[in-house]
Amino acid sequence: MKYWLLKSEPESFSIQDLQKAPKQTTCWDGVRNYQARNFLRDEIKSGDRVLFYHSNANPPAIVGTAKVVKEGYPDLTAQDKKHHHYDPASTKENPRWYMIDIQLDQIFDKPLGLDELKKVKALAKMELLRKGSRLSVQPVTEEEFEEVLELAGL
Repeated sequence: MKYWLLKSEPESFSIQDLQKAPKQTTCWDGVRNYQARNFLRDEIKSGDRVLFYHSNANPPAIVGTAKVVKEGYPDLTAQDKKHHHYDPASTKENPRWYMIDIQLDQIFDKPLGLDELKKVKALAKMELLRKGSRLSVQPVTEEEFEEVLELAGL
């Protein structure tokens, strides 16, 4: 099993939106960065655990956890001419972008803000906390994942 952090702007899709989704499950689509795409396509597997992060929020924070319930498959929004994630270079025969399906695990009672996370020595090497780190899909170590759960009181 691997561990991941997925970023979403809460105005676009929040953990509360995931909670309201049928079976509390959704596809994670619209990723348009090649490194993040490679994680979605090649590395993220069913059963992997996810930290759900609200970016561009006040404050930006880890707000809960989810699990991967379907591993990488072609992002169909890239092939839909009416969708804002449309990419004419992505075809059915040669898909450029990928997505996964996630299911809500839990919403934290208290979001773990970025400033709070930066103070935790055990998270000092976490990708999220690296200066200039902007990937919307990023790996997390098991130790980092467990530390975040502990901070959340779980």
